[in-house]
Amino acid sequence: MSAATDSLVIARRNLIRMTRIPEVVLFGIIQPIMFVVLFTYVFGGSIRVGNSNSADVYKNFLMAGIFAQTVTFATAGSAAGIADDMQKGLVDRFRSLPMARGAVLTGRTVADLVQTAITLFVLAIVGLIVGWRPGTAEPTNVGKILAAFGLLLLLGYAFTWIGALIGLSVRSPEAATSGGIIWLFPVTFVSNAFVDSSQMTPWLRHIADWNPFSAAVQAARTLFGDPGVSQSSAWPMQHSVWATLIYCALIVIIFRTLAVRKYRRAAG
Repeated sequence: MSAATDSLVIARRNLIRMTRIPEVVLFGIIQPIMFVVLFTYVFGGSIRVGNSNSADVYKNFLMAGIFAQTVTFATAGSAAGIADDMQKGLVDRFRSLPMARGAVLTGRTVADLVQTAITLFVLAIVGLIVGWRPGTAEPTNVGKILAAFGLLLLLGYAFTWIGALIGLSVRSPEAATSGGIIWLFPVTFVSNAFVDSSQMTPWLRHIADWNPFSAAVQAARTLFGDPGVSQSSAWPMQHSVWATLIYCALIVIIFRTLAVRKYRRAAG
């Protein structure tokens, strides 16, 4: 309970900081909106989903990928924020306080999760404006839609622990920003987020189908009532919800352990 209380105090501190620097939240919202508009109106009529080149079909296919990309790109912000705290000596100040060692990182990731949830809410409204409609292919309901967003936020939370480890491993916020985002491009684009993986070459398709990011995207599509047309027999694609839960649990366990250990060494 003490560790949880300490984590909530740190989370509150980071949320207050966000309100005092609103441009950070604003720019975090603008970027995914740009992706939605560009992919919808520039590539929407050119990328085939199954046997259809319809822009409307692609909108429903695209939005789950954009949602997932948005929550994972928050990793760069987590990495930069933690690196900035380390550079300014905030870690040394926390060392003098009777608090749990992992609370600094947990509080930061929880605050980032709240910011990601706000961004996701705004992005969902933008998606509805451009023509995204859940339940077009299969029936869905509010519970399933909320479950889809819950899985997406879980994915984002898991990835912020990767960002935390990166932020603790570099020497400056600038390096953390670059290191926190550069590896996300192959993860998000070698997936089923923007194109149907069945259209990829066989070796690349296998990578995409077993990509944790692809599992989360497919799970969101399924819960949104638009699972796409992928005929992949890969287990993560056939059991995407369970695969997402397992992947996220493993990522949190592994990278939280490594990040807390790295933090303790840095603070030792």
